[in-house]
Amino acid sequence: MSEVMDPHTEAPLRGLRQLPSPGRDQCAGAAGDGHAAGGARRAEEAGPRSGAPARAALLVLADGRFPAGGHAHSGGAEAAVRAGRLGDARDLADFCRGRLHTTGLTAAGLAAAAALGLDPVALDVAADARTPSPALRASARRLGRQLMRAARATWPSPELDALAGARPKGAHQPVVLGVTARAAGLGAEDAAYCAAYEAVGGPATAAVRLLSLDPYQATAVLARLAPDMDRVAGRAVAAARWAAERGPDALPAASAPLLDITAEQHAAWPVRLFAS
Repeated sequence: MSEVMDPHTEAPLRGLRQLPSPGRDQCAGAAGDGHAAGGARRAEEAGPRSGAPARAALLVLADGRFPAGGHAHSGGAEAAVRAGRLGDARDLADFCRGRLHTTGLTAAGLAAAAALGLDPVALDVAADARTPSPALRASARRLGRQLMRAARATWPSPELDALAGARPKGAHQPVVLGVTARAAGLGAEDAAYCAAYEAVGGPATAAVRLLSLDPYQATAVLARLAPDMDRVAGRAVAAARWAAERGPDALPAASAPLLDITAEQHAAWPVRLFAS
């Protein structure tokens, strides 16, 4: 795998380092079709699926009232409303579906990989490469810093402490989300679902405020997107497991150029309701 440079320290990142699991079993195996392959090892979820405390932690992490700062961001919805592309529940469904299958998939893959224990600093570099908009990179790091504060207070973890030390100005939010899920005893699938839901839940909540949209309609949009969230989470987890062997290039890199463009425009507005 080609050498990756960390833009924050200018030190080389020689692949993804697998972190030891904090109290979770790890299984060995090969990616792909499940056949044995040349001593390759990959991270596997072996989380306590019957363990209510661990699974219940997902409810806390995905709750909009968790103090992670997401309420201040619209996920591009504010710019879409001003441009006239988002005006009703049908537009919201189209907007959220597009966001879910592009930036949402990318975020879910990064979160799943971090939850599996891949090197979060290397994943943070990969997140930078997948976020061409400077405004969105800044937003992702602000959200990551806020989530880190909440996570360290809720689920203290040496891995969270190490990432906070390596990225004092904030790591990308999906990476922090994955490490947080890991600290809470959750697995890659949980982290991917949380990231997928955030990709659509934020714009839906913002649309209620921006358009005075009926909240029942906004909630119905999210419910109807459930099959899409299932597919995105599944793809993200599969890619994360593949990345455990092949490196960050195996993670999704889907983009939404219009969101990048409007994020730069939105950041220049003198008055706006949301930070992004």
